[in-house]
Amino acid sequence: MAAVSSASDTGDLRGRHPPERRLLLLGGPQSGKTSTANTILGDQIFEAGTETTHSNVGQTEIYGRRVTVVDTPPWAILTDPGEDNEVDNNDNAAAESDSPPRPPPSLDSEGPCMGAILCPPGPHTILLVVSVTQPFTDSQRRAAEEQLGALGGGTWRYSMVLFTGVDKLPQGVFIEEHIANTGEALQWLVERCGSRYHAFDNIQKDIEENTQVPELMEKVEEMITDNQGWYFEVNELILLEEEQARRALEEERMRMEEHARQRDQMIGGPPRELRLLLLGWKGVGKSSVGNSILGRRYFESGQETELCLRRQALVSGRRITIVDTPGWDWFSVRRTPKRIRQESQRGAALLRPGPHTLLLVLPVVSSLTARKRRTLLAHIETLFGDSACLHTMVLFSCGDWLGRTPIEEHILRGGRELQRLLEYCGNYYHVLDSKTPGKDRSVSVLLDKIEEMIRENGDKAFLPIQTEWLSEESSYSSDNTEPEDDCRGCQLQ
Repeated sequence: MAAVSSASDTGDLRGRHPPERRLLLLGGPQSGKTSTANTILGDQIFEAGTETTHSNVGQTEIYGRRVTVVDTPPWAILTDPGEDNEVDNNDNAAAESDSPPRPPPSLDSEGPCMGAILCPPGPHTILLVVSVTQPFTDSQRRAAEEQLGALGGGTWRYSMVLFTGVDKLPQGVFIEEHIANTGEALQWLVERCGSRYHAFDNIQKDIEENTQVPELMEKVEEMITDNQGWYFEVNELILLEEEQARRALEEERMRMEEHARQRDQMIGGPPRELRLLLLGWKGVGKSSVGNSILGRRYFESGQETELCLRRQALVSGRRITIVDTPGWDWFSVRRTPKRIRQESQRGAALLRPGPHTLLLVLPVVSSLTARKRRTLLAHIETLFGDSACLHTMVLFSCGDWLGRTPIEEHILRGGRELQRLLEYCGNYYHVLDSKTPGKDRSVSVLLDKIEEMIRENGDKAFLPIQTEWLSEESSYSSDNTEPEDDCRGCQLQ
């Protein structure tokens, strides 16, 4: 609940009529808030014509009083589909066609509380700026109500509707007639503000006989008198929450900028290369996953893979090299033929000087028992050593089976054995829909996660090839590439 304060509480008899007036401007996109603020200030203090993303403050002197004006970012308007017809039938729809399209609010826009902070100890008047050239719909009304609600309770007694663009009204039509003809949403807003409103023509602001600003200030004085000299003060708890949200927003923005900077550094020069080895049981969809990552049908899916196969493509600005391998037995390392185990090692050897990531493919439709988990880990450690866990990521295939179920919820339902497997992999995992190669947007997210893993591994960016993996390499592998084409030009080593 917001608090209301009065200068008379200080005991100063002059406090009921302080020499300063503080105005807070709120409104939707393209409402003319910034131009209105400049009109009140009598100068081009704020940059009009661009979206306001942060609250700005300006001051001037009007009739011996210091006037502080705060311009704020536009409030967000979520349009209901059912309102499209209403807008088309509105008498003012033609006027809207003359206005530029309304851009969506910026992701880093501030809330109204930040504007209130800039006019301490609080605004005497909250001006709700509404353009007469735009239909005022129920979505607009809800946005205004939500904006004032964010400030706390008791805001409406300090609010006034300020209409802009009145020069666009048809000749002979006054603002009162516009309010009556526009619809119930606008009438509700005006009534909620105690029928306090004013009209501005920001184009005619430079005319000498222009009286619209003095008339506005007279109405502000009347409101202050009605409120017994009190002003609106935002509750400290609300201010604290707003500041915490602002800091979190700033931290997120800095994180994204740092991530973009790191990616720009990695993009410099020739395309960076990621070397990936597909591993897992028989029939889990490794070949389909490889096709999804590379964006086309490079591997034959639907049949058992007998020999390792390496393929390469440019994906999201990276050179991706993938080796598909034969599948392991589900329940025992010993039941996996020696030739298949050797083929898995030779698949890693095809990714000289070593694979960045071992992608352990696991269908979301399969359950993981303790025996299955132990068998998977035994295959990885037996074939690639104890340090292989640093380079292993679980890649869930058949992601379309999840529907709208988040993968995190699936992991919780999967039980302790699945969670233990992910812990072994450093909780690196991803989910792909392998039915639509080249159309799954999550492929780029997967590559981002792989690069994050590489950065985390530092000087151990990839799993080095061991001598025993190279024995009889040509006897079992199929590559269709020249021996010299061995990825030694990799950028991430």
